Amino acid sequence: MAMSDSWRFPVEPMDESNKALLSNVHPDKWNNPEPAHIYNLVVVGAGTAGLVSAIGAAGLGAKVALVERHMMGGDCLNVGCVPSKSLIRPARLAHEMKTAARLGLTGADTRPEDFPRIMERLRKIRAGISPHDSARRFTEAGVDVFFGEGRFAGPDSVEVEGKTLRFKKAVIATGARAVHPDIEGLAEVGFLTNETVFNLTTLPGSLLVIGGGPIGCELAQAFHRLGSKVVIVSRGAFLSREDQDASELLAKVFRKEGLETRINSRPLRAHMANGKKMVTITTENGEETMECDEILIGAGRKPNVDGLGLEAAGVAYDPAQGVEVDDYLRSSNPNIYAAGDVCMAHKFTHAADAAARIVLKNALFRGRARLSALNMPWATYTEPEIAHVGMYEHDAREQGIETSVYKVEMSGNDRAIADGEDEGFVKVVVKKGSDKIVGATIVAAHAGEMISEISVAMSAGMGLGGLANVIHPYPTQAEAIKRVADAYNKTRLTPFVKKIFRWWLSWSRG
Repeated sequence: MAMSDSWRFPVEPMDESNKALLSNVHPDKWNNPEPAHIYNLVVVGAGTAGLVSAIGAAGLGAKVALVERHMMGGDCLNVGCVPSKSLIRPARLAHEMKTAARLGLTGADTRPEDFPRIMERLRKIRAGISPHDSARRFTEAGVDVFFGEGRFAGPDSVEVEGKTLRFKKAVIATGARAVHPDIEGLAEVGFLTNETVFNLTTLPGSLLVIGGGPIGCELAQAFHRLGSKVVIVSRGAFLSREDQDASELLAKVFRKEGLETRINSRPLRAHMANGKKMVTITTENGEETMECDEILIGAGRKPNVDGLGLEAAGVAYDPAQGVEVDDYLRSSNPNIYAAGDVCMAHKFTHAADAAARIVLKNALFRGRARLSALNMPWATYTEPEIAHVGMYEHDAREQGIETSVYKVEMSGNDRAIADGEDEGFVKVVVKKGSDKIVGATIVAAHAGEMISEISVAMSAGMGLGGLANVIHPYPTQAEAIKRVADAYNKTRLTPFVKKIFRWWLSWSRG
């Protein structure tokens, strides 16, 4: 049957890898099944939240339908985590090769002809992972998979490609999409987003990145390391929502690597001249016009709520914030839940996964699992990586929580020194007068891996002092976490306690 192409990502080039990808996540000759009389759960959207909801419910014996208008796997597989990390890895190696002299080796530069092979590898990796999210896998798991544009026809039904799916419960998991600022002439000159940048087969000689958030920072550094001349433009500080020490350190690293930066700046207009894209920005020092081969927009995301028929379902939503849900992820229709980027501030794959598990408990078993109970970590995969969990200091202040902060620099970590990766720190925020961890930020080469130790401690109710008793192999960069815990324990040795210890030691010597 014919499927609408209006919501497809433009997947290019159509090589064997991309053909394999599409055969898994949106097969050309797919016949939607005949709907069941009624479903225990209908899931609209087959990104991370939708896939976890669907396969989890089916595994519990529920009758499940999954509706996807585009590509199964959502952003993460197709235009997000998988391809971006597949690009960041060779970019990191390219930087290591170029700066090999600092490790006593002869350095080497990448060449423009390397880029097509890098992108070919990216496409192969994506295609190789795609069976995990494939229509075949979910069908074999007992899920009825429907391709087409799903739309609520009422409070208990969804229509897709002329068929009606009736449900007892439903989950909206339609995700979000890249947005771009309203810049005069931008549409005419053309631009890239995370949804199209991975289609490139030729390295841009010059790249202007608009947006200083995670996507903008990760890709700006990657393309710079692969040989593009990159300028990154940000309205405020890079990663402005992160710990200030972290964002300032990243800006320092960018400058050190030779990546051009313009903070507190914004684009005004764009036009073509002599085959180049010309972008005029306003900066603290006035207007500046820059030329580039490509423009990459990394300026945020917008929830996919349009065209879903949410009004017919009695589901309240905001075009900018998404579906309105309570702490149980239930919408204004008590039989319809939402999970993932379409309703959550934390737009991460692992956040969508965690939210889907909450939905399963609450929708199918009348559970009372709460979104607010989660300790949500996240990481930005620049180098160094920046990872965080819990509250920042300013969050705690706003909630009237007094805090103490303990910080250890990676420059004092033996393994980081040996690895030549000593830029960064571990910072832990605790409730004042106790060792209760309320948040932590790690800036390090492997911060995304290290933050999990603190996440586990917070979830288990272990205080910072307790982490000092955890034996860490030497030498590891994660040992910096133990050093922070040691720093906390040293503060417990007040003058009075030290006086008691001296008395005890002197008495015990007889």
